[in-house]
Amino acid sequence: MDTQQVSAPPRAPSAGVVHINIRLTDGYTIISNRLSQHRDLSLLAIGLGTHIQSLPDGRRVGVKALAAVFPESEVRIAAALRELEQHGFLRRTRERVGGGKLATRTESYNHPEAAVRGRMRECVAAVATAPVVAAEPVRVPAPEPEPVHAAAPVPVPVPVDPVPGPRLVPTPTAPRKPRLPLPAPQHPTEALCAAAADLLAGLSKTAPMFLLSEEDVRALVPGVAAWLERGARPDAVRAAITEDPPVPLRHPAKLLRHRLAALLPPPLPAAVPVVPLQNCDDCDRAFRSSVPGCCRGCGEERAGAGGAECLALSA
Repeated sequence: MDTQQVSAPPRAPSAGVVHINIRLTDGYTIISNRLSQHRDLSLLAIGLGTHIQSLPDGRRVGVKALAAVFPESEVRIAAALRELEQHGFLRRTRERVGGGKLATRTESYNHPEAAVRGRMRECVAAVATAPVVAAEPVRVPAPEPEPVHAAAPVPVPVPVDPVPGPRLVPTPTAPRKPRLPLPAPQHPTEALCAAAADLLAGLSKTAPMFLLSEEDVRALVPGVAAWLERGARPDAVRAAITEDPPVPLRHPAKLLRHRLAALLPPPLPAAVPVVPLQNCDDCDRAFRSSVPGCCRGCGEERAGAGGAECLALSA
């Protein structure tokens, strides 16, 4: 009798993720690792791209339609869609439909590089197979002589003063609003500046478009330090200066400088000084005073006793 071969299951790793996979027969979507493990996309963009690729054709994937399904705001969803479009996973175009209306057509790609190469091959093939039409010579007939007529008097236009309309664009010589100065902390410390530098250097981890140079970080440290000195949390500072950037973003350092100056929170309210507790020299009871001594009752008794001694001496 043949001996049945039993293979031992592979040993699970001692740390990290362990996959418990069950073979799926329905209700699943194949997602490329180019999207699920993309290093330059945020987690929100990866999740939103995965959701869009799992939808059937014809489903609406606009900002308002997605915001009605998920708890994220329209601003965050719009930023995630821009990320997917920037890295080639989405392509949105405007097309005319019946009645002269415009509709947004959204194309979702699971392999952006291959799709670009396919479109390039189609364009090259279309140009190569296009028929060449030989141009035939065009015979231009000779112009016939026009009959000569008596010249009619030409009316002389009367000059009319133009009515000046509203000017929507400011003149080049219009004074510009002065740029706000970059804020600075009132009491800068080494720890405060180090925390501001770490925050600026780590912006690209959550917002890849804000990859700053070392010189930009040094220049913006006072502005971030002023926010931290006024009690702003690091995550709140990061969200305020990086959320919903313009597309395309050409000067990230200039945008950060403007937002640090224009959105600076107010300073913290001054702390009310606390008068310390003192023990009375006579009755040993606690009372509040900036200097040690006697409480009010014992002080009045001392003042009264001193007055009585003066009366006795005068008598």
